[in-house]
Amino acid sequence: MYLNSLKPAEGAVKNSKRIGRGTGSGRGGTSTRGHKGAKSRSGYSQKSGFEGGQMPLQRRVPKYGFKNINRVEYKAINLDVLQSLVEAGSETVLNFEFFKAHGLVQKNDKVKILGRGELNKAVEVHAHAFSGTATSSIEKAGGKTVAL
Repeated sequence: MYLNSLKPAEGAVKNSKRIGRGTGSGRGGTSTRGHKGAKSRSGYSQKSGFEGGQMPLQRRVPKYGFKNINRVEYKAINLDVLQSLVEAGSETVLNFEFFKAHGLVQKNDKVKILGRGELNKAVEVHAHAFSGTATSSIEKAGGKTVAL
């Protein structure tokens, strides 16, 4: 078998519609656009979401609440997760690279440490934010919190 002998499967390739190639082609004259109206003219464009004068969906659906465009999304990591990671290895500094290496965060995430669970070892934790209970638990265990 050679590259020059390859062919697509039967029926896989269809001829494209040749529009505007004379009346004998069956697609001449109006070139499948119909008679008159905006859609038959060149340069026609339609607003996205336009429904022919009917009230568009994005205006029919009720809106409520408030979306803060300045909201910062954090990836939450609890103390019990940190405790299990510390028990598994002999780490004393838990930073972003450590969390990333263990699959807890991705490169563009911001990390917040939350206070569920207990931390028994003294570790230095680097994160973007800490909850109050998490900070007190880490410092009670003899550790240190560093905000990035």
